Amino acid sequence: MNIPDNFKVIDHSLIHHKLGIIRDKNTGPKEFRELVTETTMLLAYEATKNLLLKDAEVQTPITTTHVKTIAASDIVLVPILRAGLGMLEGMLKLIPDARVGYVGMERDHETHQPVDYYFKIPNQAHKRTFIVLDPMLATGGTIISAVNRLKDLGADSIMCICIICAPEGMEAFCLQHQDVKVYTGAVDDHLNSSKYIVPGLGDAGDRLFGTD
Repeated sequence: MNIPDNFKVIDHSLIHHKLGIIRDKNTGPKEFRELVTETTMLLAYEATKNLLLKDAEVQTPITTTHVKTIAASDIVLVPILRAGLGMLEGMLKLIPDARVGYVGMERDHETHQPVDYYFKIPNQAHKRTFIVLDPMLATGGTIISAVNRLKDLGADSIMCICIICAPEGMEAFCLQHQDVKVYTGAVDDHLNSSKYIVPGLGDAGDRLFGTD
């Protein structure tokens, strides 16, 4: 499969292992949530590798030294409701001082198009780095719409973290946003007639919150 340049599939033994358990239909909500948190952190390790650093000075127990720090308040985590909320805890463990925005979008089960019902992010989007969180990139419609909204507000530093992607969604996303990097744990086979990822993991929101 041809993976576009702006998509990065993180090939890591721990991610493979955890995805195997996440995919299992017998994995209950508690374990599913824990695994999504852990997998998000592993993906974020790679996604955040090139965040801008600034110089600072600290006093160690021995002497004064120069260190590098991230301007965490300039980073905005943007979970796409509701499934993206399952990824937020893992990100906040790594970047606890990050700001959090929320995008409420859901897929219409008949048209399969995203419906926008809530959008709240910090102001001055052009000064911030946005990390969009959504476990599933299926058709791509939801995350494409979210990135469109961010760009409309002036954001020019955006990345996305998705646990699994479908080839169709990956292609659709690249047609719209070749300049936005997407970090994922796997690119699956295809979408079925109901626009679910195959083999996938089912409905991530339902499995996270026990509403299936």
